[in-house]
Amino acid sequence: MTYSRFLPKSFDPSRPIAVIAGKEIYPKLTLESIRRHNLPVRLIAFAGETRPDVIESFSEDESVVIKVGQLGHMLAAIKKFDAGYAMMVGQVTPRRLFKGLHPDTKAVLLLAGLREKNAETIFGAVSNEIEKLGVQMLDARSFLDHELADEGVMTGGKTSVKAPDIEHGIKMARGSAKLHIGQGVVVRKGTVIAVEAFEGTDAMLRRAGGFETDQMIFVKSSKPEQDYRFDVPVFGMQTLEVMREAGIKIACLEAGGTLILEKEKVIREARNWGLQLIGY
Repeated sequence: MTYSRFLPKSFDPSRPIAVIAGKEIYPKLTLESIRRHNLPVRLIAFAGETRPDVIESFSEDESVVIKVGQLGHMLAAIKKFDAGYAMMVGQVTPRRLFKGLHPDTKAVLLLAGLREKNAETIFGAVSNEIEKLGVQMLDARSFLDHELADEGVMTGGKTSVKAPDIEHGIKMARGSAKLHIGQGVVVRKGTVIAVEAFEGTDAMLRRAGGFETDQMIFVKSSKPEQDYRFDVPVFGMQTLEVMREAGIKIACLEAGGTLILEKEKVIREARNWGLQLIGY
């Protein structure tokens, strides 16, 4: 049986998958898909981040709730679950890196050893610590193949936006992603209106909306060497709503690399609101 094209060929369906769950709906959708395949799954949740309904769907024996930064607790839980695999799905509120972080000794030592401290270096180091246990980190797109962006105009019909404008947006988004600044930009006729940084996609879109101009295009891209163990570009209902509020009518998303969470609903609502979603 093929569970997901992103799983390793050696995937053993008898080994538990430890899902390290961040905020909002991404973890919930992943867990629902894993359960539909009747695969053994365990939960590592973050206090104040993971949705309560996700936590409540697990027994105490199959889950643990930790504070953000308790790396030693996380590793101990993975060992207790005898997990063969682990997945990081869902964002942790970015500001917790500055306020609300509760690093234990293991985390303090890990952070002290990092020359640069950004999402890629921190979560990359955490992934490496997990794999030192003999646990394989899975691609965070696993089990959500059906939620990935497709090539072309996903909302149907033709688009009025010109190809050079889209190409310029893709170039700028990839350049920003390569520099580890952010994975999204808003452009208009060859001009960069806004670039995503640490504040996140929705804040960038609201900032771009402040210019109150037309023909803006939101472009989201992966990095040249994206580490899909923990870093997947995501688009969902909340971002679609912010686009609508900001007056941005077109989003270009990387096909096969961007997850559209609740894809059918997002595409349906985009059509209803006169917004276009294009996969490139």
